[in-house]
Amino acid sequence: MAVDREVALKRLLAETGFERAERLAIAGDASTRRYERLIAGPRRAVLMDAPHNAEAPPCPPKASREERQALGWNAMSRLAASRVEAFAAVAGQLAQWGLSAPQIHGVDVAAGYAVVEDLGDDLFARIIPQAADEMELYGAAAELLSRVHMMEAPFSMPAPDGARWPLLDYDAMALEVNVDLFVEWLPQASDVRIDDAARARWEGVRDGLIQQAMSFPRVFTIRDYHAENLIWLPRRRGLQRVGLLDFQDAVRGWRAWDFSMLLHDARRDVSQTAAETAIYTYLKHSGALEAGFRHELAVMGALNSLRIIGLFARLTARDGKPRYLAFMPRMWGHLAQTLKHPALGEMAAFVDEVAGAHLKAAA
Repeated sequence: MAVDREVALKRLLAETGFERAERLAIAGDASTRRYERLIAGPRRAVLMDAPHNAEAPPCPPKASREERQALGWNAMSRLAASRVEAFAAVAGQLAQWGLSAPQIHGVDVAAGYAVVEDLGDDLFARIIPQAADEMELYGAAAELLSRVHMMEAPFSMPAPDGARWPLLDYDAMALEVNVDLFVEWLPQASDVRIDDAARARWEGVRDGLIQQAMSFPRVFTIRDYHAENLIWLPRRRGLQRVGLLDFQDAVRGWRAWDFSMLLHDARRDVSQTAAETAIYTYLKHSGALEAGFRHELAVMGALNSLRIIGLFARLTARDGKPRYLAFMPRMWGHLAQTLKHPALGEMAAFVDEVAGAHLKAAA
């Protein structure tokens, strides 16, 4: 049955005490979600607007490869399709672990609305250029990851509609379709040429890298963990000083994925000092061995960098958003750095053959 979203929104705002609130648009992210700040006297909150029909459906648990292909991109790449019930479920799990995820004031699952706690505007990406201590912030972010990654990752979490939201394994298919963006879209947005022979070689090299990734231990993985999704809350204590946003795509993935997102940031340069502070803080609190962790970070960092370069190429060539080209040199730099690890020799040789000029320019 069709949902009258206007009626549903009025009802939700009334139930949460924001029916007369001033509503101010907030700059969104690259997703289909929209956000508004709700101001009702001294009370503030954020309205999340994520209609179900804005994206392809999420991946059902235990779906076959063929079923996922039929459902579309989100199911193939193991995304939650921006669902508010996913956001609420993951927020509850993170809060249970003592972390600063936004409190959920109210949710209408069918309509795709949620009213959540407003954690403010002090994003890491905003306050570090204003003289915030980069090493302190990245150290705190790394310590938080050590807590999350040491917790037992559940297979599902309570959702606001009384159901349970699954925490899916980020699997080989998800890695494959994401990293394939590199060879599928880069030639359409740059001077890179990948012929049939190169594409055939790519599949073997790609599968070798994915095989390495699949051998790494599984952890609860936040996924979109970077400076534009982290808010500094200095009045709180300990790990609660790091406010969390945009975590509804959480999966059972790998610790180095979250770390790659944190350090291999497309939108800002993380200083070498801050990066090493983060790594050693994580090693200290997690007990991870340095050599193994750096191997994982190189593999997941390369897969992630290849994915993001391909994604930005797709946004440019298919979606007419050339502004993403401005982030490409930084991502090429991250890719070049990860490919220096001896475990990535075959991928390094392939990328150097088809796009060596980009690697050299970023070095």
